[in-house]
Amino acid sequence: MTFVKHELKMNFKVFFIWSLCVGISILGCILLFPSMTEGMEDMAETFSNMKNISNALGMSKISIATMEGYYATTISVIFSLGGAMFAAMIGASLLSKEEEGHTAEFIYVFPSNRHAIVFWKYVAMLILVITFNIFCIIFEGISFLAVDANIKLYEYCIYHLVAFFMQFEIGSICFLISSFCHRKQIGLSLGIAIFMYLADIIYHTITDAKFLKYVTPFYFANATDLFVGEESKGGLIITGVVISLVAAGVAQLWYSRRDLCV
Repeated sequence: MTFVKHELKMNFKVFFIWSLCVGISILGCILLFPSMTEGMEDMAETFSNMKNISNALGMSKISIATMEGYYATTISVIFSLGGAMFAAMIGASLLSKEEEGHTAEFIYVFPSNRHAIVFWKYVAMLILVITFNIFCIIFEGISFLAVDANIKLYEYCIYHLVAFFMQFEIGSICFLISSFCHRKQIGLSLGIAIFMYLADIIYHTITDAKFLKYVTPFYFANATDLFVGEESKGGLIITGVVISLVAAGVAQLWYSRRDLCV
């Protein structure tokens, strides 16, 4: 637990700034909704007829003139992409920063083997991601109360649950990358998160790109599909969890055996 406390302390500033930026962005966008309702019907009809663009943003399935539609097509994008980038950034830095900062020679004289250190760092990543989600949900709750909005609670909860699994998978993949690298690959990790989001956009836009649903976890965390009650994607969610655990296991095995540049 000492390593968990240390990582939480070291990453608190990044967590706070990132969570605050995403949370305030969500709060501001939801507070804008009442002032946009007058022209929202015409806007919703226009967006729904934009073919590929409306498919990519989910506006062909749900009306942006309702709070559920506005949340699913707009707010969820801010939360999902922001959360994925945060998880990727944290995952990519936890292991490699020890070599980059030349602190590995200090850490590995502790009476804990590398397996324990990697495990507790992974736990710290999960705690940071979970706390990020809670922080953003609080901001969303405040904004819903401020505008007196009604939203489908069950679909809302399911969305946040699968969004966490999506962040968990991306963070785990970047954690694995971190175990191979001598320096923090922040740019690469953010690129992975953005690529996976774009892959989901392409999936919903191009008919021949349906295979991308097996590539990106954004597919099973698509808020529009959840709010309109489309078929369950439980199989892909389970696959994502398995990929996450395998990535963590490989990171554990590899990092525990490789030579460290100290």
